Amino acid sequence: MTRRTGTTSRGIRTPIIRGGDNLPQIIVDSVMLAARDEGFTLADRDVVAVTESVVARAENNYATCDDIAWDIQRKFPEGRIGVIFPILSRNRFAVNLRGIARGAKKIILQLSYPSDEVGNSLMDLDQMDEKGIDPLKDCLPEARYRELFGVNRHTFTGVDYVDFYREIIEGEQCEAEIILANDPLTILDYSPYVLVCDVHNRERTKRLIERAGASRVLGLDDILTESVNGSGFHEQYGLLGSNKASDERVKLFPRAGKSFVDAVSDLFQQETGKHIEVMIYGDGAFKDPVCKIWELADPVVSPAFTDGLGGKPREVKLKYLTDSRFAELSGQELEEAIRRVIAGKDQDQDFETNAGGTTPRQLTDLLGSLADLTSGSGDKGTPVVLIQGYFDSLAD
Repeated sequence: MTRRTGTTSRGIRTPIIRGGDNLPQIIVDSVMLAARDEGFTLADRDVVAVTESVVARAENNYATCDDIAWDIQRKFPEGRIGVIFPILSRNRFAVNLRGIARGAKKIILQLSYPSDEVGNSLMDLDQMDEKGIDPLKDCLPEARYRELFGVNRHTFTGVDYVDFYREIIEGEQCEAEIILANDPLTILDYSPYVLVCDVHNRERTKRLIERAGASRVLGLDDILTESVNGSGFHEQYGLLGSNKASDERVKLFPRAGKSFVDAVSDLFQQETGKHIEVMIYGDGAFKDPVCKIWELADPVVSPAFTDGLGGKPREVKLKYLTDSRFAELSGQELEEAIRRVIAGKDQDQDFETNAGGTTPRQLTDLLGSLADLTSGSGDKGTPVVLIQGYFDSLAD
C-alpha cells in the first residue's frame, strides 16, 4: 500500500511527573497506551523525545536561592561582582539573580544592547541609530540610558528589565549598578571579579576577560557544579539551563544522560520489540518572527540522545532535482529518476554537490525543535513527543 503521509509528530500525555517517579516506565507505558487507544503502531527508528523538565523533576534536581548564595559567597568572597550579559527573563535568570545578589555585597550588572543574546530588546533600533549610539563602542550608565530611551517594556511580558533586575538585587540588600555595554572588557573598569552569564558565547566572553587581566572569571556553568547542602546540581552546566520553579527555587538542567535514554530505548525493545530512538530535549532552536527572540536559552537543544540520532541528515533537495537536474522530465519518469537518486545517495561520492544545498543542521536540533513546538511549554500535558517517519524518504 502506498503511504500518503511523511513525518508525523504526536504529543503523548502522561501522568503528572513528580520527584522519584520511575520515568522510563511511565514514558513507555504512556506511548503504548496512546498507540492502543489512538490506533497507531510503533516502528523501528521512531523517535521518542522527552522534555528536560520532567527528567529533572523526576531527579529532584532543584536548588534554592540560599544554595546559589552559598556557592557565590564561596567563589566570590570579595563580595563585589561584575555580572555580565545575562538573558532578560523572569523564568531563566531572575531567580538566579536573586541568589547571586543574596551572596554578594555589590553587583555591577552589564547588559548587552540593543538586546540580549537571544533577542529580548532594551531599546528601539531606529532610536539607537537616530541618537548616534555606537553599540560597538558606547557604554551607557543607567541614567544615560534612561535619558536617551526612557522606559522600554518587553514586547510580550510588559516588564522593564532594567528596573526589574535592579529591584531584585536591591531587594537582597545588595548594592546595584547597571550599565549597558557590548564590549565584555568594560566590566573590568568596575570589578576584577566577573560572573559571565551569556549562554552561547560564554567561552569567548570568559577568554577575553581572562586575557585582559581579570582576577577571577567564572560563568553560570561554574555555579552549583556540585551539591550544596544536599541541593541539586549539574556537573557540566551548573546554573545554565535552569528554570524558575518558584520565587525561591530553580529547576536545574537534567543530569540524566546517555544511560537514561539508552534505558528507555532498551525498555521499548523489551516491551514492543521495536528499536526506538530516544532523546531529551529542551528549547527548540528557532526564532520568533514577531519579537525576534531566539528560543534557545538552554546551552544545547538535546543534552542526551541514543546513538542513532547523532550527526546530520543525509538528504537531497527535491526542488533542486526537479527544477535543475531533471528539468526536462515530468510525471512518472521524473518521480522514478528522483527515487533513484535518493536510493543511491549513500553510495554517491559527490553527495555534497548533488544534494542541492540542504542545510547541515544536527538531527537532534531539528528533532528537538519539532518536539518543542509540538509539546509547547504551557498546559498541553504532553511532555513526551512521538515522532514517526522522520527517517523515511520518497524512495521508501
